[in-house]
Amino acid sequence: MDINILRSIITVLFVISFFWITWWAYSKKQKDSFIDAANLPFADEPQQNHAQSIEAGDNKS
Repeated sequence: MDINILRSIITVLFVISFFWITWWAYSKKQKDSFIDAANLPFADEPQQNHAQSIEAGDNKS
């Protein structure tokens, strides 16, 4: 087996892998899990509406 054949096979495998990962990332099945992952940094912050913050004296405006 020539080294150029091996390089060609590896290149084809990488191209196929790239298109498969791209298809997987943009599929509609993944949207909900990506939205959940995007909101993880905010998960530890308590939910507080404007009325509660005014009552607590946190008026920053």
